[in-house]
Amino acid sequence: MAVVETVKLSKHFNDVKAVDGIDITIQEGEFLVLLGPSGSGKTTLMRMIAGLEKPTGGTIKIGDRVVNDLPPRLRNVAMVFQSYALYPHMSVYNNIAFSLRPLGMTRQQIDDKVHWAARMFSIDHLLSRKPRQLSGGQRQRVALARAIVREPDVFLLDEPLSNLDAKLRAMARDELKQFQRQLGVTTIYVTHDQVEAMGMGDRVAVMSNGRMHQLGTPQVLYQSPADTFVATFLGTPPMNLVETDSCLLGFRPENFLPEAAHPDTPHPLVIDFHLTRVEFLGSDRLLYGTIEGADGPVKVVGDLPSVIDYTPEPGTICPMMVDRRHLSYFDKSTGQRIAPTPFALRGLRDPAGTA
Repeated sequence: MAVVETVKLSKHFNDVKAVDGIDITIQEGEFLVLLGPSGSGKTTLMRMIAGLEKPTGGTIKIGDRVVNDLPPRLRNVAMVFQSYALYPHMSVYNNIAFSLRPLGMTRQQIDDKVHWAARMFSIDHLLSRKPRQLSGGQRQRVALARAIVREPDVFLLDEPLSNLDAKLRAMARDELKQFQRQLGVTTIYVTHDQVEAMGMGDRVAVMSNGRMHQLGTPQVLYQSPADTFVATFLGTPPMNLVETDSCLLGFRPENFLPEAAHPDTPHPLVIDFHLTRVEFLGSDRLLYGTIEGADGPVKVVGDLPSVIDYTPEPGTICPMMVDRRHLSYFDKSTGQRIAPTPFALRGLRDPAGTA
């Protein structure tokens, strides 16, 4: 295990700032997720830590060493790519053993290591097969076993579950997190999938356009987003944002509920909601409609659990409410989170409390 630290790390491709001055510290044994849309810089950041890209500026430390000028093989990191990058002509055994042979280990030591890694990922019965004879999930396990067999200080995973179907991905998330806890290896995981990030990360770094918007636990990012990008990137559906006279007011769909369904909420903010459509999703229902913002109607979404025996009718004006403790406030010009502030909202039933 090792602490990984970047200081003002940047990577420019001509005029494009793929990574723009990232400061981050990943603790020993931590599972850190780099989350962002395509082109956010998350994979470039990982590749610089791996030694596959040379930084334009800044420093990278692994443990107590600055590794900027070290080749990948001397950084003691292991990387699993999105494509798995298995050698098609080699057996599973030889794929796993490949990185051990240059280390001067005996045949018995290599054999012991290969079988240890294969047992770890439950693929010891597949050692004689070629990659083409494996399912997508089995190939993924081989790639993980090949990476971990060297017992690296840092484990780097670049969207390793993206080639799996939805059901297998859910199982693989749980297994991978359990493996990481057992091994205790410092892990950096790249994904654009917020479900993976929120479900697996000890902490999550949300990135876009080469910058890091926020770093924190999944709970902090979801409940207290640092800006409107984080607020709308996390959550399905994303946070509702409504322009008021003084700020952008944010609230999660699951906190925007019919007043009739929750009459005992202690700090209600009640708003007239023009309901246009109800979407049934099994465990919950999404309520689509508009409320009156500072400059006219604004589309918002409510998320009503199906266990609540109440469904308003589309085409009606439904009193909806948000507990004031669940409101977020953002600066209209910068998008940055700000302290609670008075606001005006047409259709507001209870204007007395502002936070």
